[in-house]
Amino acid sequence: MNPAFPDPHPGGPERPEVSIYEVGPRDGLQAEAQSVATVDKIDFIDRFAAAGLNPIEVTSFVLPTWVPQLADSAEVLDGVRDLAPLRMPVLVPNDRGLERAQKANAQTIAVFVSPTETFARKNLNTDKDGALADAEHITAEALGSGITVRGYVSMCFGDPWEGKVPIEDVLSMTRRLLAAGCYEVSLGDTIGVGTPGHVRELLEGFTEQERDRLALHTHDTYGQALANVLAGLDAGIRVFDSAAGGLGGCPFAGSATGNLATEDLVWMLEGMGISTGVDLSSLAATSEWMAKLLGRTSPSSVVRALSN
Repeated sequence: MNPAFPDPHPGGPERPEVSIYEVGPRDGLQAEAQSVATVDKIDFIDRFAAAGLNPIEVTSFVLPTWVPQLADSAEVLDGVRDLAPLRMPVLVPNDRGLERAQKANAQTIAVFVSPTETFARKNLNTDKDGALADAEHITAEALGSGITVRGYVSMCFGDPWEGKVPIEDVLSMTRRLLAAGCYEVSLGDTIGVGTPGHVRELLEGFTEQERDRLALHTHDTYGQALANVLAGLDAGIRVFDSAAGGLGGCPFAGSATGNLATEDLVWMLEGMGISTGVDLSSLAATSEWMAKLLGRTSPSSVVRALSN
């Protein structure tokens, strides 16, 4: 951890060898058409905490008209308050989202940008330079009020409208977020088109010190998510985003399918002798429970195998 930036988890127990950043309650549920009750979202997060997941991205302070599923963001955050000091980041898209997060006493927020113009327009209603300037401003405001900030760069490996994304655009945007004060920046394969070769090529563009502050967010559209994690591990990445049960997809990018399933990630890492601190059986039971609430089976291979 660079001493110039705050450690988002000081003083706690020794961290596992690889940190899993659980996005199920936010990124996993945001595209679901079927409404999930607030009490069930809170139970979802409670179950994750009991399974050993930390951090857990619990919600987003986005306009309810944009993402109706997350209209209860303040209520959800308030409902899991007793889980502190568990880290529970919330996503904020703009100044208004930051104001709502501050009012709800969020301790960590996440900001997000895109290196492609089309996705920035569809997701943030501005161009990519405007989105980056907004993210830098929100980061400064949050840090000034004692809130730590994580960054996301979406569409790092491909965009459904613009095709392949220039690596230099991803590098420069990520470095701007790191310089703004984000303790960590997650590189997103939002539509799941990345391959291990592409992951290696992108990560080789960063210095070793920069890679210490990066995470990888993979989707399994083409079945490459775990292979891309392995490429990230080889490059020194030690933080990986995933969603329990493989939930998720971006409501602003129609070709984005589910996130990498946390259970599949844990199974692979533990099988490699890499500690995650996660109780796999408890986690799989939670994913099976949520899948039943949503009226379908889990797409996670490990959840399906353990349920049988």
